[in-house]
Amino acid sequence: MLGLLLAILAAVVHLLYHQEFADTDIPNDCFAVAAATRETALPKQVCLTFDDGPSVNTRPILEILAREKVPATFFVCAQDINQEYLPMVRTIVQQGHQVAMHSASHRYAKIYQSSEAFWQDIKTLRQALEPYLSLEDLTWLRFPGGSTNTVSHRYGGSGIMKELKAETEEKGWHWIDWNVCGEDATASHPDADRILRNIQEDAKDLATCVVLLHDTRATAQTVEALPQIIAWFREEGYTFCTVEQLAELQSAGE
Repeated sequence: MLGLLLAILAAVVHLLYHQEFADTDIPNDCFAVAAATRETALPKQVCLTFDDGPSVNTRPILEILAREKVPATFFVCAQDINQEYLPMVRTIVQQGHQVAMHSASHRYAKIYQSSEAFWQDIKTLRQALEPYLSLEDLTWLRFPGGSTNTVSHRYGGSGIMKELKAETEEKGWHWIDWNVCGEDATASHPDADRILRNIQEDAKDLATCVVLLHDTRATAQTVEALPQIIAWFREEGYTFCTVEQLAELQSAGE
């Protein structure tokens, strides 16, 4: 299952969208990862994924998803800035969406010092989420900055990401990047129309799309863009699914 996901997202390139804001609560992690393979035997599928929440913008996103009957995956954090919104994780699960792990602190200098530091951060995240869901269901994660980020090398050396990916698999867990980026958390602060165009440009000719968006307090334009994003993917013939559902579909197709 993981092998197929890696095949879709293999041979990646970094676009130059990343900045690390060491002094901010929500660092920008928009490494846009472009898939080299643009075809698959499966029907056209799209996973909408939201990073760095929950926040004040998570509820309106959930309302749109409920109205449109679209499932999504939320890669959540447990930062000081979003502690009051953590109970919303229960609502995310109750509405049939997938909750997955991202980071507790989301601070690159902290979490990428070593593999031990990274897994301590994930332990802290899981403890914060435990009141709201079953930890047995938390088996998917997304590395802050993506699995091929180089910012982590400043802190844990050039082999840190390779080490973390191997350890994730050793735990029996799964990780996933993205191949479509809305660039909604970049320093340019794009409006809703620009977010939609970014997605359309990245998704062109892709049969399987994993879309990176954010549900932070700073991404209200993502809320504005979401109905248009959903409508566009529908017009293009895509079926919506969670990351876990996508993996199950790919596994069944082996």
